[in-house]
Amino acid sequence: MGPQQNPQERNAMTLKERIQDDMKAAMRARDSARLSAVRLLLAAIKQKEVDERVALDDAAVIGVIEKMIKQRRESIVQYEKAARADLAATEKFEIDVLSAYLPQQLGEAEIAQAVADAVSESGAAGVRDMGKVMALLKPRLAGKADMGRVSALVKGRLGG
Repeated sequence: MGPQQNPQERNAMTLKERIQDDMKAAMRARDSARLSAVRLLLAAIKQKEVDERVALDDAAVIGVIEKMIKQRRESIVQYEKAARADLAATEKFEIDVLSAYLPQQLGEAEIAQAVADAVSESGAAGVRDMGKVMALLKPRLAGKADMGRVSALVKGRLGG
């Protein structure tokens, strides 16, 4: 028997493969703005793979995407201070493109529940235990919630 793929395996595309397919689609559609954003992402992924001499899995690719989004948010603040709405708009567009590759974002209630669970699991008694709580939450919420907001919720919950 020849090597036949299970239909589910064929559809189980890695995040990196999906990004590469989207780059090809943007090229065919002559969508230069989207193509530019996707190429920047692929370059960042490739750079991390070369630096660390590993092939990135989906979780690591999500980490790269989150870092790029954070950089763009910081750039938007600077561009808006400098009254450069054109540059800020480009950064916002790139955030939209990059955000499409993140997992479905959790709602406020789900995040609050995860924080409550982590606080009780860790036995955290005050703000000094925040590191323990965040260590539990980071793998659970990475890519699914803004970790800055999560951190603020944890701090509030621990009385900080």
